[in-house]
Amino acid sequence: MSYKRILTVQDISCVGQCSLTVALPIISACGVECSVLPSAVLSTHTYGFEGYTFRDLTDDMPAITDHFVKEGIKFDAIYTGYLGSEKQIEYVSRLFSDVASQGCVKIVDPAMADNGKLYPAFDMDYVKAMRTLCAKADYVLPNLTEACFLTGVEYKEEYDRAYIENIIGKLCALGAKNVIFTGVSYRKGMTGVVVWENGAYSYYEHEFLPGSCHGTGDIYASAFTGALMRGRTAMEGAKIAADYTMECIRATAAEKDHWYGAKFETELGKLIKMIGD
Repeated sequence: MSYKRILTVQDISCVGQCSLTVALPIISACGVECSVLPSAVLSTHTYGFEGYTFRDLTDDMPAITDHFVKEGIKFDAIYTGYLGSEKQIEYVSRLFSDVASQGCVKIVDPAMADNGKLYPAFDMDYVKAMRTLCAKADYVLPNLTEACFLTGVEYKEEYDRAYIENIIGKLCALGAKNVIFTGVSYRKGMTGVVVWENGAYSYYEHEFLPGSCHGTGDIYASAFTGALMRGRTAMEGAKIAADYTMECIRATAAEKDHWYGAKFETELGKLIKMIGD
């Protein structure tokens, strides 16, 4: 397999295990070149910290894109995480057309909501903009809340497969080619991921671990992207990403004072083995 180059677009926190701090090492560990376009720089992430600094890099994004174009730099995949504004979404849409190699895989994690609510920085105008980006994606990786906002379906905590398939159908109607639907739980104590690829439904169920770690969605999306670009199928990548994320959560649970993220670094060896198996 040829050596692949991924561009990931999201913010970076100097301290805190999320976004680019997670994506760069995880994708690199998968054996794929990881290029970055930071959308913002923060001293720490925003969960649990006070007085953090924030530098918005929105205005730098067009110039960075222009330089990529001038140098003839192309990417085999473009993976987006947290984007801070509609303007950033607009600039990423340009990246999708201007620096994508032939056959470029476009992966969108619409990181904007959880637990039935949008993140505080976002409103429905942002949701509308995110819909346009998802319409251009080869793979969309929403959680249940994000999927409901994107499709206008009522958010429910208890549901069946028909409910999930209805949402997937509406996501595909937006234009998304394939859906990796995370955090789908059909029975108590278990959760999993639905893979909808080429019109076919698959489900990988695993144990639900109580408690939450900041940044696990970024860990999952990064591991999935790395696995996919190493030639794994979407279902294989979804399983690897889920298993690796679970290992990170377990490792973090053993250290009660580690509240600001998941200890993904200690488990990278396991991810490398999963990719290589």
